[in-house]
Amino acid sequence: MRQSVASKSQALYNNSYMALKDMLKKSDKDNRELLVSLDIGTEVVKALIAEVKDDELKIIGVGRKQQEMGDMHTGAIADIAGVVANCEDALSEAEDQAGVQGKRVVIGIAGELVKGVTNTIRYRRPQPNKPLDVAEMEFIIEKVQERAQGKAQAQIALETGNADVEVKLVNSALVSIHIDGYKVSNPIGFQGRDVAVQIYTAFAPMVHIGALEKVADELALDLVAVAAEPFAVSRSVLGSDTDSNFTAILADIGGGTTDIAVVNDGGVEGTKMFGIGGRSFTRTIASDLDLSFKDAEKLKLNIDHDKLKPAVKKKVDAAIDKTLEVWLSGVELALGDFDNVDYLPNRILLCGGGSSLKKITEALKERQWPEDLPFTKKPVIQYINPSDVTGIVDETGDASDHTFVTAMGLLRVGYDTIIGSQGGNSLVEKVNRLLKI
Repeated sequence: MRQSVASKSQALYNNSYMALKDMLKKSDKDNRELLVSLDIGTEVVKALIAEVKDDELKIIGVGRKQQEMGDMHTGAIADIAGVVANCEDALSEAEDQAGVQGKRVVIGIAGELVKGVTNTIRYRRPQPNKPLDVAEMEFIIEKVQERAQGKAQAQIALETGNADVEVKLVNSALVSIHIDGYKVSNPIGFQGRDVAVQIYTAFAPMVHIGALEKVADELALDLVAVAAEPFAVSRSVLGSDTDSNFTAILADIGGGTTDIAVVNDGGVEGTKMFGIGGRSFTRTIASDLDLSFKDAEKLKLNIDHDKLKPAVKKKVDAAIDKTLEVWLSGVELALGDFDNVDYLPNRILLCGGGSSLKKITEALKERQWPEDLPFTKKPVIQYINPSDVTGIVDETGDASDHTFVTAMGLLRVGYDTIIGSQGGNSLVEKVNRLLKI
């Protein structure tokens, strides 16, 4: 039955009233400082909406959306339109829960072509009796970043076979400063001849960064920062403590990549990524058991289920073990690339969806690490849980496990960026912004 004119008018009035009510509701919240993070993983997009309150981030909205097979390739976007649609769905879920829309976003970047290294430059000052100032520190830090960019460009050119590849700085963070061999937390005002600066820098190809910028544009979001995901994970556990002595190896195991960060005394020594993640295990199961990817994924996730037939479980275990050995070799190669560290931390902390595979943690615990890796003793294997993340509180209860740590770390990077851009003009504040952001 068709609606009468009167009922149509009433419906229009009701809709208009509800729209106005929603608009007023949102306007009441316009003064809230909100931040969005998008962890665009190979398997899943995770969206978080957080409110900044009293120097603390409170998560008020959580959303997830499964990616299609062709949307991502080893951590990098392969189909912009597909990823945008998935991000919209994840964001809508988070916005519905939060009751508000965030406009500022920080997005993670991963993949084998994201290069994060710590470089040291030693600078011999022509006037050792003159106190260091911001201008001189800017000069030194620019030299460090120039050197790092040259190395990253050369490495990416070698791996891609493209000598003209353009790279861009993604993240930069201070590791340490020494003046005449003496470690200082803030060099401004110190005298001395020899200045040694260690800075972690992460670079990525412009094509990957451009894709993320396009995603933010299509979602009508203001892009605050793009962050290398292992760097974001490190920021999640370090928080705002500039004197942190936190030391660990952080491993974020996603669907397409494994991202590793080495943190020593609160400083990021470097990050490495390689293209083996959860999907690699699924593909081996699918190939060895002649199954579809979807059915293989179900078997992988239910490997410990009581109803799984012993014969099937044996075949799945064998397939997982085959990939596991390759993955462990990848971890060893990545750790071996940290040739700038004297000793590797004796803790390996895991996060990401791929780390949920029980056999991974078991294998790491049982691993006899090669003698050429500088461990002082066998490392302890643990998960990073949301409760370990500093300065971020989940008020929803939905960001409840290690799979959300990267997204929470992205919030931290975004917060650091915003705070850095709002800093004052004193010498100390200027150099802190210079070094941290």
